[in-house]
Amino acid sequence: MSMTVVTYLVYLSIAVPLTIWVARTLSRNGRIFLVDVFHGNDDFADAVNRLLVVGFYLVNLGFVTLFLRSGSTVVDARGLIEQLSVKLGIVMVVLGVLHLMNVWIFNPIRRRSRLEEMTSPPVPPNNHVVVGAY
Repeated sequence: MSMTVVTYLVYLSIAVPLTIWVARTLSRNGRIFLVDVFHGNDDFADAVNRLLVVGFYLVNLGFVTLFLRSGSTVVDARGLIEQLSVKLGIVMVVLGVLHLMNVWIFNPIRRRSRLEEMTSPPVPPNNHVVVGAY
């Protein structure tokens, strides 16, 4: 087995579990954020969370597999480590950028929902106003 194939196998054995771990972590911790965004509607927040996870997997695992190919042949351990560091570093940057994009997209929605909560009256108004009741 050539060093290039070993590099591919090591890359996939690190990048795929890393993607799965990040997706699960974001899903678990992002659920609270989504419940807040959707005014406590747990079912809707869970559905959106699952859709985001599926999209996250598709984009990231697609990127990981497309980025598998190498332009150069790996001949020694040094080349293997250098190739892995570049590939895994780029995968981690892409994972981080996608996470920041999700936060960037959902934060204005959350801010808007909180603003709507502040502008709505806390109790329904009375039908009549008593003047001079003191």
